[in-house]
Amino acid sequence: MPQSKLFTEITVPTRSGEGLKLRNRVVLPPMCQYSVEKHDGVPTTWHLAHLGSMAHGGYSLVIAEATAVAAEGRISDRDTGLWNDEQTEAWKPITKYIRSHGAAAGVQLAHAGAKASTYGWLKEFEEAGKIGSISDEEGGWETFTSTPSELYGLKPATEMTVEQIQDSVQDWADAAKRADEAGFDLIQIHAAHGYLVHQFLSPLSNKRTDEYGGSFENRTRYLREIIKAVAAVWPENKVLGIRFSGEDWVDDGWGIADTIRIAKELYGYGVRHFDLSSAGIGKFKGPSGPGYQVPLAQAVKDSLPQDAFVTAVGVITEPVQAEHIVVTGQADGVSIGRAALGDPQWANRAAKELGAPLAFPAQYWRGRW
Repeated sequence: MPQSKLFTEITVPTRSGEGLKLRNRVVLPPMCQYSVEKHDGVPTTWHLAHLGSMAHGGYSLVIAEATAVAAEGRISDRDTGLWNDEQTEAWKPITKYIRSHGAAAGVQLAHAGAKASTYGWLKEFEEAGKIGSISDEEGGWETFTSTPSELYGLKPATEMTVEQIQDSVQDWADAAKRADEAGFDLIQIHAAHGYLVHQFLSPLSNKRTDEYGGSFENRTRYLREIIKAVAAVWPENKVLGIRFSGEDWVDDGWGIADTIRIAKELYGYGVRHFDLSSAGIGKFKGPSGPGYQVPLAQAVKDSLPQDAFVTAVGVITEPVQAEHIVVTGQADGVSIGRAALGDPQWANRAAKELGAPLAFPAQYWRGRW
């Protein structure tokens, strides 16, 4: 059987030129776990077990969930954070464990903006009628955004002042420094899914008339300032990445041409990992089905220098499907999310199906297929 390209090594470049070597092209994308029951942003043993199981399962890069750069930026009160030293210390054994089983450790830095202060998306919350914004009585907090809007179906958010925007940029940089101290090999700036950065990018949600709204240059200013501030403190021998919503899939929204334009600019600032998702603002009018977002990844990949590491995500569930994406050059790697929740050994199962070596820990060897 020919060698599987999905299970060949790849080196993700860094600004120093050293690069981060990955054992294959299967990435675990960030997925919220809503498991911080103390509501303090400190990761728990659940995060160690969850992320560690994915390292056992053969993934090459394990990216921790959307981790807030500020307390008010949490999607829910059960999210993880990197806004204080206690959180930094709690992440250290988790990153160490991930790396000890052959995977690289990444974290998605995030700010939910107008989509913060929600209950989260667990079945138990929905069954209890806890949907949408957390009530004031249960600890809900003031949320902030580019421009107040009813697009999100949540309690109204407050428009950020220029001073608050600048303070927020510093929050991102501070969180990046803590991510380094915590032992992460890669950070991914969350600019997708209708959260704060995306709220500035999209003309659907950004109606400002100052230097942070209106033109493409102005709507992308907040993101560019974040990337510059983060790049100034993030080590040059570690990977700087970003997740985009490549398309809003809404008329007059943010589109793939916009994504390509800003991606080229951010590459010049040192961003080397680009993960392409979509949507999050407005009423979705896009496609669906297996691999429906892959063309977005291919469009960005085709526009960037060859050393950029571009990953595709979105209803990628089968090993042959994932192999086809990388063999045909649509993306350099695949992000396997929901399928991983159902099977943390997805990467190892795919390796067996494609005739590649498995990454079982020694303790599991008798359970190999």
